[in-house]
Parts: sequence; C-alpha cells; structure tokens
Amino acid sequence: MYGSGTGGVRAVVLVLHGGREHGHGRVARHQLAYLRMVPFAKDIARHGAEHGVVAWLLRNRFRGWNAPDLHPVQDARWALAEVRRVHGDVPVILVGHSMGGRVALRVADDPSVIAVCALAPWTPRGEPVEQLADREVLIAHGVLDRMTDPRLSYDYARRAKEVTDRVARFDVRGERHAMVRRADQWTRLVTGFVLGALATQPGDPRITNAMRQPSPGGLRVPL
Repeated sequence: MYGSGTGGVRAVVLVLHGGREHGHGRVARHQLAYLRMVPFAKDIARHGAEHGVVAWLLRNRFRGWNAPDLHPVQDARWALAEVRRVHGDVPVILVGHSMGGRVALRVADDPSVIAVCALAPWTPRGEPVEQLADREVLIAHGVLDRMTDPRLSYDYARRAKEVTDRVARFDVRGERHAMVRRADQWTRLVTGFVLGALATQPGDPRITNAMRQPSPGGLRVPL
C-alpha cells in the first residue's frame, strides 16, 4: 500500500499492472509491467494523502489473462474484497495499464467502484461494457501504440458512452505502449482524474469538458 491516509483512509485506488494473453509464470516485483505502475501509485498517494486517499498496487499471481480462467480478474476481485475487509465500504477507483486496463474495466461492476482509468487498454472487439453503467471512465492511449490497438479502445469508448455518459478518451501524441516518452503527462492525467472523481479537488477541465460532449465528441482528445 502506498500512503497512509491522513486522518484515516477514506478512499482506495487499486492499481493494476499489465501482462500477456497467456502465461502461468509468476509475477515478480522487478518485472517492468509491475514497475511501470509504481509511479502512478506513488503520485496518487502523495497528492491524495491529505484527503485520506491511498493506493494499492496489486501484483497478480500469474502473468497471463489465461482465458477461460481469467486469473487477473480473479485477483482483482480478491483485492476489492480485501479493500472492504481492511477499510470498510470506502469508494474505490481502478487504474490499469494494458491487460490491467482490461481487468479494471471488467471488474467495474463491483459495488465499491465509482470510476475506472484504463491506460493503453487491451480491449478486443466484443469486450463487454454493461458493467460500466453509472461509472466514470477515462481511457488514454498512445497514438503510436503497436501492442494494443488505439482504434479498438476508441471503439470501446464509443460503446461505453452508451451505458454511461461520463466517458472521456485521450489520444496521447508521440507515445507508445510503455508510457515512458511522456511519463509526466500520463501521471498528471491519472492523478487529476482520480482526485476529481473523488471530488477532493476540482476536476481536470480537459476531462470534464470531454465528458460533457455527446459521443463521439470527447473520445479523441489530443494530449
């Protein structure tokens, strides 16, 4: 866990790392997919400390999505249950990258979840969106990404907009899948979204304005 929550924990951000389609190898703390999410967890905890916001960075049991078992989905649901056990019925925001973005979007139906942030998410055609009803959703995707398809996350965002009007999607210019070329922009966008969704500070106007636009507006906002 990152942060201690000044005056007690009032909200949790569950951070979910990426992986691959198949793989039963164990996830180690030194692996890049896991390490890539550490700066997000730290930044959220630092800026959210005075508001009682902490970040949990989940390390999956296995590296793969592993259909039909969906091991990372199982792990995320376990973590959400642990949040309730440890902190009670606090609001939860999900932040996931790549496969972790897909997981975050999948488990958004958990009653504790109020918002989802999916970064360069793996969203194959036919991925369900019904679980996003009444949730706030931010998707950001590097336009040069060749690991996960930005066109598919745009299609996903359009379908998500049919079940919740609070959807924004950003095209991150000059960025690939690893989110390292403009790391500071990714981090600021995510932390701003989290704190805005929790109403601990005014929302990022770029996100707020995107969500106000009727579809397909607000789904290809340049960053």
